Amino acid sequence: MTDSDQDKIHQKLKSVARDAAELPGCYIMRDGDGRIIYVGKAKSLRNRLVSYFSGRKDVKTATLLKRTRSIETIVVSNEYEALLLENTLIKQHTPRYNINLKDGKSYPVIRLTAEAFPRLFRTRHIIEDGSRYFGPFANVQAVDGMLHLIEKLFPLRKCRTLRKRDNPCMYFHIGRCAAPCCGKIDGAAYAVHAERTAKLLSGGTESLITDLRLKMHEEAAALNFEKAAELRNAIADVENLAAANSVVDFDETGRDYIAWAAEGILSTFSVFSMRGGKLTGRELYRACSAAAEEESLETFISSYYSEDRPPPAKIFLMTETVSDGQAEGQGGRFPNMTRYLNERFGYAPEFCSPETGGEDGRKRHEAALAMARQNATEDLRKRLKERGSEPALDELRSALNLRRRPERIEGFDIAQLDGKHPVASLVSFKNGVPDKKNYRHFKLRTVIGVVDDFAAVREAVRRRYSRLIREGRDLPDLILIDGGVGQVNAARGVLAELGLDCRLAGLAKRDEEIWLPGAREPLRLSRRSEALKVLQAVRDETHRFATGLNQRLRSKEASFPLLESIDGVGVRRAARLMKRYGSLDAIAAADAAEIAAACSLSLTLAKTVKAAARLVLDPSANCLSTGRSATFTNCVQDDSSN
Repeated sequence: MTDSDQDKIHQKLKSVARDAAELPGCYIMRDGDGRIIYVGKAKSLRNRLVSYFSGRKDVKTATLLKRTRSIETIVVSNEYEALLLENTLIKQHTPRYNINLKDGKSYPVIRLTAEAFPRLFRTRHIIEDGSRYFGPFANVQAVDGMLHLIEKLFPLRKCRTLRKRDNPCMYFHIGRCAAPCCGKIDGAAYAVHAERTAKLLSGGTESLITDLRLKMHEEAAALNFEKAAELRNAIADVENLAAANSVVDFDETGRDYIAWAAEGILSTFSVFSMRGGKLTGRELYRACSAAAEEESLETFISSYYSEDRPPPAKIFLMTETVSDGQAEGQGGRFPNMTRYLNERFGYAPEFCSPETGGEDGRKRHEAALAMARQNATEDLRKRLKERGSEPALDELRSALNLRRRPERIEGFDIAQLDGKHPVASLVSFKNGVPDKKNYRHFKLRTVIGVVDDFAAVREAVRRRYSRLIREGRDLPDLILIDGGVGQVNAARGVLAELGLDCRLAGLAKRDEEIWLPGAREPLRLSRRSEALKVLQAVRDETHRFATGLNQRLRSKEASFPLLESIDGVGVRRAARLMKRYGSLDAIAAADAAEIAAACSLSLTLAKTVKAAARLVLDPSANCLSTGRSATFTNCVQDDSSN
């Protein structure tokens, strides 16, 4: 599609937005094939839709509009009806850019059947047949680990149907089944296994451990040491299981802690569930949504809770989301969600902030939310890595009005201290990832003894691109200078002299402003912009690379006089030592015998060199760093073991 066609569609959609009613309702966006790609709700349809076409757009809004070909609206009586309609439409059509929970399953439970010889297994279906159910559990891996432990402690039967057999199956021989089918255990003993299993699943580990410990002592008294050892190991396993679930605060109130992280259209929600004073599990849900944060949160909550997973008494949200009114249980910013949950479940949870419950409660809730937030952030980081950098580079192309996606970016930075050891660094990024084989350092020649960043930039840029021209190599799609408009214009002058038309930009650290050549005002992107983060990554890497070389050069400058001041070393041996080891740190860390062999020194002199290096690096040593050989000799005598 040409830019002209895209402009026509944009104007058509903008006209639809201006003509929308100033009433509550839902709006539906469709792509070129007529598929619904987004459903939203609004208190005022006109105001909400017009906002899509005004001001600078973030990446998720731009992505949504780029794929939208038509907009429809449905007017309702009030905002609450809009919430209900939005929920229905999303569930019916599962639009691409709405919240779409990846895990739509119910929580698993553990079932202990109501039979003479009960069977234990994990399931997601509850049948009213007298069986006992434990859970639900949010963490499936933890459930499987618990079942594995129960198999070892209390070997209940595995077969679906209990039939009388002459010989037990393999599970009996490996200690994972008591073989009631063969009469290897009677009903009373089997019932003890079943009850102990129920105690463990109900969290009653203290009484279970007491029972097991008593049984262990009985077996030991009867000289059944092998059986006693098995019970001892079983007690340790139960204690370890309790420790693995020891996020305990003794508050019996059921609570969920919901936190999230978002980048562009991607978001991850993390839910930590506290039941009976213990953390029962963590759930992560990945979503792809073009909605605003508050709207995404409402949609997530309405989708997350269901008949299989009803909401707890309290739901804690990140502080910036919950108002003071909500912290006091007054509904706050979520009156429609409160009403929706109340009508669906017959009660409404209290939306809370960490401040609920006084100082001790605040710290506890903040810690739980921070843990949930960290999990969401980490998952989002993984998603961004999996997705790659193409969306960010596309956004950067649009923001800087580049001819093509900047797949190759080269960045420059200058490092010096009062004009000493001026160096420039060049780093290269390919498709948003550092391409370290194309990193370069430049020891600058024209600015020695003076501080002139503009001249330093000109020299580095000239040396880099005059060489690329001579060698006939490809030029970058974008050149980034660490600095403001002065540094950018200095680089532009050099490129013009070389006859190059490379796209150029500068990133100033102070306010993260982007300067383009000849611009009077900087370009400012949102701090959450993926395009800005690409530029920041390049800028930070150039700074790290330049500063590292500058520090090494300053270190070498200090190292030579020190080594030369040691009797028996001199200029040549100092040069040999620095060529072999590169720094005083490496000399101090090396073995004296190795120094002697590598640099043709006597062992005594090597020990003196090593001691001198250590003394400079650690001024708290037992002797003063005077630079005199007598002092260094004394240090060797005090530390002859090294």
